[in-house]
Amino acid sequence: MIKRVLIVGYGSIGKRHARLARNLLPHANIIIFRHKASKKIKYPHVDHCVTNLKDAIKHRPQIAIIANPATLHVKIAYTLAKLGIHLLIEKPISNSSKNVSNLINFCRKKKIVLMIGYNLRFMTSLKKLREILKKNIIGKILSIRSEVGQYLPLWRPNTDYRNSVSAKKKFGGGVLLELSHDIDYLVWLFGNVKWLRSSIHTQSNLKIDTEDTAHITLCMHGVKKKSKIIANLNMDFYRHDTTRFCKIIGELGTLYWNAIDGTIKLYKKGAKQWRVIYNNNLHRDATYISEWKHFLTCIKNNKKPIVDGSSGLKVLKIIEAIKKSSKSSSIVYIK
Repeated sequence: MIKRVLIVGYGSIGKRHARLARNLLPHANIIIFRHKASKKIKYPHVDHCVTNLKDAIKHRPQIAIIANPATLHVKIAYTLAKLGIHLLIEKPISNSSKNVSNLINFCRKKKIVLMIGYNLRFMTSLKKLREILKKNIIGKILSIRSEVGQYLPLWRPNTDYRNSVSAKKKFGGGVLLELSHDIDYLVWLFGNVKWLRSSIHTQSNLKIDTEDTAHITLCMHGVKKKSKIIANLNMDFYRHDTTRFCKIIGELGTLYWNAIDGTIKLYKKGAKQWRVIYNNNLHRDATYISEWKHFLTCIKNNKKPIVDGSSGLKVLKIIEAIKKSSKSSSIVYIK
């Protein structure tokens, strides 16, 4: 039984995890580790707040949620892993692939559960889309068009977005890392990336020091590795119509997944209009609750999470290849 929970970081996602931890583990001792304490900040659902890792460790946590800036993930995670603490690291696993493999190998050797917070994998509509794709109802997949974007100043109301993790390179901000969910789900649905070409820029007047837009072409191996699939992914921080969708075009029709309203539509060959074939718009907490339950089950049964450290590293290597491609204006192959 989990009796002691450490949450590293107390931004918007750290607060969400604290609330979920209290709901799922009502009798647990919940400790927050953040860079500084503040009398202005309220800490509901929390038993203790500390400002250094040594004090956090004194509480002997059994699990830790790493929800601070990505640039700090690996160092803190490694320290906790050496103490046998199971880890759920918010996405991305880091801002750089350096030392990530060492963390993964250590956790594997010591049988420490290492899970990465790509919670879209637990979205009911996305799981349903994956099931539908396996049924081959649109035949051979010819191309994929995916988009994600939201106006950054509206992400975290009542805060200055310019000081947020998303806006600062030193914290691991930018569309590629902050919106990397979409890279993860494309790999989950359509297989590994063989090569890619990209163009990333800062186009808006948002006054941030990271990229705010990315246009990426990915050549996917395909789940069965029998044919290559070309996917186009567009990401941005400046659009006012909050968007996250994936359109899959096949020989026998097209599937359209809208993550915002949880719908899947089908346009079959010869049809005259779209047909809704699935609709399940669950509360936003639902994916995080499922993620938490999966994490706890993996710990109890000593199982590998469906989004493990290797999944996080794979996404990170794709992001590094995207940056390399944009800088060199060339195709980059991924081993």
